[in-house]
Amino acid sequence: MLKYKGGHKVGKGTYWNLSDGRREDIMGEGTLPGDEKSTYLKVPSIVMLLLGPVLGLLYVITLPFVGIAMVLMLLVGKANVMLLQVFGRTVSFGWRPVESYLSGKKRKGKDSK
Repeated sequence: MLKYKGGHKVGKGTYWNLSDGRREDIMGEGTLPGDEKSTYLKVPSIVMLLLGPVLGLLYVITLPFVGIAMVLMLLVGKANVMLLQVFGRTVSFGWRPVESYLSGKKRKGKDSK
């Protein structure tokens, strides 16, 4: 069994907490920290050693794409602000927020009472 819950008694080994990414090294027989919601994965030491460079390579490969996405999001945000400023001046709602019209609008002509 490779998956363990927090609070279970386990043997010697390296356990990886899937919820927060922490590694727990148990040197003998011991109990995993946490409650029943904490899930641990027993990982052999050689896998942990090989996993480090692979995750580093994945980070280096995806970093330029993250940078490009951040620049695009910045440009789209600036374009949205500029468009809202331009179109915000031209849009008319037909009412003025400072006027209440509680007694109705004033009518011109013979219909006014």
